[in-house]
Amino acid sequence: MEFMVLPPDIVRSINQIWLLKYWMRLRGSRQVPSHSLDAEELADISDNLLFTNVVHEAGKPRFLISFSGVRILEFFGATCSTGGQGRFLDEVLPAAYRDAALSTLHAAVRARMPVYTVADMRDRAGRIVHFERLLLPFGRDGTEVDGILASIEAVSPEGVFHSRELMTTPSSRPAFALCAIIDTHAAVGGWS
Repeated sequence: MEFMVLPPDIVRSINQIWLLKYWMRLRGSRQVPSHSLDAEELADISDNLLFTNVVHEAGKPRFLISFSGVRILEFFGATCSTGGQGRFLDEVLPAAYRDAALSTLHAAVRARMPVYTVADMRDRAGRIVHFERLLLPFGRDGTEVDGILASIEAVSPEGVFHSRELMTTPSSRPAFALCAIIDTHAAVGGWS
């Protein structure tokens, strides 16, 4: 996967724009912000959030799910009734989507910067769904990434779509329309 380096204004979702600005405020002068997330501030958007802890095994990071919002549970459907909490993401993601999804998480760990992707998928009725993901790295020491907060939003140009089991039924790999590392140092105007 190739990642472009783009400014923050590439993000489309209002909630994800707010979350990116929140991450930038928390970061301050560090490379990545600490885990000092305020649950009350995130309450309005928590349905679309997934938090994973970065666990290094054999020199390679894996992503252990510690929180999944209600919409995330819908995307995974009945096959993942616990939202995967306590399981590694590579064990929960469907084969058609696993490698691509994990490569974006690895990019966020390496870059220590937010990663934003837009992938086109199909719901069970065949309608196209844009799957927008914002990945935000966190680290207790302010430098090494040991957690990733993912905001996942799905929208369809066709209007209504089936969100249930969207992540567990892809018959083919998602088509990535955009893969970007967000250069938060390039932020201008209302982004700083």
